[in-house]
Amino acid sequence: MNGPAIKAAVIGWPVAHSQSPRLHSYWLSQHNIAGSYEALPVPPEKLALTLKNLHQSGFIGANLTIPHKEAALALVDHADPMARRIGAVNTVIAHKDGTLAGFNTDAYGFTHNILSVGFHPRARPVVVLGAGGAARAAIVALQDMDVSDIRLVNRTQARAESLAREFGAPVRAVAWNDAASALEGAALLINTTSLGMEGQPPLELSLTYLPREALVSDLVYAPLKTDLLKRAEARGNRILDGLGMLLHQARPAFAAFFGREPQVTEELRRHVLEGQKA
Repeated sequence: MNGPAIKAAVIGWPVAHSQSPRLHSYWLSQHNIAGSYEALPVPPEKLALTLKNLHQSGFIGANLTIPHKEAALALVDHADPMARRIGAVNTVIAHKDGTLAGFNTDAYGFTHNILSVGFHPRARPVVVLGAGGAARAAIVALQDMDVSDIRLVNRTQARAESLAREFGAPVRAVAWNDAASALEGAALLINTTSLGMEGQPPLELSLTYLPREALVSDLVYAPLKTDLLKRAEARGNRILDGLGMLLHQARPAFAAFFGREPQVTEELRRHVLEGQKA
């Protein structure tokens, strides 16, 4: 390893559960880079000061996770168009002059996770469950993949309607009570909610109307195979867990921090999963 060590981090509150340090450390070792990637627990009231002092503290940049992504958009000096479309920043580069550049790689991660299994929704209908930050990233990605009908289903109807107005066609809000029937004719079902996550209530959704050839994706990765994915697989649907999005969204961030383009492999998946089980 040559040259000075490069430092990056993930900032969240809490952040101890994050698999990002394990993921980036794997790539650092693989590419023989003198660098480190750590977890920084930062409460919301200290986010602005932490970001402002990133370069001074020796960091080239940082990733943002819950609950900081939306707040970070207002704290960076420059935000790329993707971050502005999504309304959140998950990657920050700290320049020598103290300015901060904000990016969002979540849509990239979503897209490449879907494409990794040879699937492209194109002009076919897609159902998105949820209306939070992950849903916003998914919607932007789907719009860029030329999806012609995005059915947005959220427990709070007003939030779904607000998002549909913001993004416009092809996004349309669907009542939570109509979620099952909204699956009719869909090529892809995506759960972006926390329902089904460890410690959270299950996602109660009938899959009766969902075509057997549809792909079912859950952005939850703890557990790796949620009840939704188990039920979808049992009826013959292809399934896609949420770990892939985590891995793929980290690729452009790692490249920005450390100057090398990493790859997502089965060995990397196993490595991160081992850390999740520890």
